Amino acid sequence: MTKSLFSALIMGLLFGFGLALAGMLNPAKVQGFLDITRLWDPSLAFVMVGGIAVAAIGFPLVARKSAPIFGEAFHLSDSVKLDRPLFIGAGLFGIGWGIGGLCPGPAIAVLSLAFWPVIIFVGFMGLGLVIGAKLKG
Repeated sequence: MTKSLFSALIMGLLFGFGLALAGMLNPAKVQGFLDITRLWDPSLAFVMVGGIAVAAIGFPLVARKSAPIFGEAFHLSDSVKLDRPLFIGAGLFGIGWGIGGLCPGPAIAVLSLAFWPVIIFVGFMGLGLVIGAKLKG
């Protein structure tokens, strides 16, 4: 296994552990956070603030480097265009997150439980990715 694949595996496991620890693998907790009209659960806001804090520290440190530790170059998007496909995609993402209570990272982590509704969710998520790629060109 190459260093970059091993690094990706370790970071993926760490990310999955963080999602589980934060309660992001529980659709009811996520839906409780998104439902501000009834019994709102603000605990996931602390998860977001923690992620923003880590990113605020990490991004400037990484920006000083000329290349990643286990790669030849950074691959960053230079697009700054706010267009219709972006808003449609963001809207579909939000609707799916609100209905399913899971976004892609946690959904993939929950696959390890072999829970049929999540398997179906991830299957349709994959189908959406394929359709989106075909529509894009």
